[in-house]
Amino acid sequence: MSVRRLADEAIQPATFAFTKANQAWAEKKMAEYPPGRQQSAVIPVLFRAQEQEGWISRAIIEAVANLLSMPYIRVLEVATFYTQFQLKPVGTVAHVQVCGTTPCMLRGAEDLRHVCERKISHSAFEVTPDGKFSWEEVECLGACVNAPLVMIGSDTYEDLTPESLETILDKFAAGKGAEVKPGPQVGRQYGAAEGGQTTLLEKPTAKRTYKPFPPPPEPAPASAAAAPAPAPSAAATEPTAPGRKRKTTEETAPALKSPSPEKMSTATAEAERKAVDAAAKADGKPNKAMREDATGAESPAGKIDAGKAPGKPRGKKGDT
Repeated sequence: MSVRRLADEAIQPATFAFTKANQAWAEKKMAEYPPGRQQSAVIPVLFRAQEQEGWISRAIIEAVANLLSMPYIRVLEVATFYTQFQLKPVGTVAHVQVCGTTPCMLRGAEDLRHVCERKISHSAFEVTPDGKFSWEEVECLGACVNAPLVMIGSDTYEDLTPESLETILDKFAAGKGAEVKPGPQVGRQYGAAEGGQTTLLEKPTAKRTYKPFPPPPEPAPASAAAAPAPAPSAAATEPTAPGRKRKTTEETAPALKSPSPEKMSTATAEAERKAVDAAAKADGKPNKAMREDATGAESPAGKIDAGKAPGKPRGKKGDT
């Protein structure tokens, strides 16, 4: 981004004042923000001043800063950051901003720039001798789908060719710029497909066309051969006396039943455990034969030569 500076002091006006209507507009805009937050209106107020004078001068920056109770440098930072603010005089009839970002460049923005160089001036920001026209190249204007495009004032003119841009400039030069319709200059509506609509071709109707899913099928009737459900046991139906806990059994709590069709007695399970322990020679004591490589407190290293490393003289007590 290029460095943006205020115009030369030789062309800076001495003072600036809003018109009565613009002053009222600025005060109304400031009132839209909470008390103490009027500085948030700096951008719209600066734009209003630019619309009145055509560009942002030092006097405008100082007047807006005083109006919003802001330091001059804060308003200067805003004005020099946004390229929409013109920091030197531009054409009074049309200042043409040519989008030069990638989508527009791929679609012919360079040819549009050549038109401006030929019909307005060779250099950007150079105002024509009659003071009516100027141009510049800017970053994305936000209508990439309709590239290439230019902005004049607050309006964009899209889907341009060198010939259509020349026609637009001639209209402005003849004082008929208001007759040029902003937006796409080809047969399309806004960002729709060029040549006409390609989707949503059916006309919407007030009649509801949504069809709900069909209900699920009815469940099949129970087979007559199916066995009847077992009757509840006496334990399950037996009432419980107040304050007395009901005994939970496998009959009253089927989840406690073993999934195996055959139950194993406790004696059989204990016999199997003992047989496995005997096969593994497990006597309940640690198996030291399997822990020769143990480290720490279980390692036998401390018992070898009282912990003295082989080949190293033993230090005296208290040595570190």
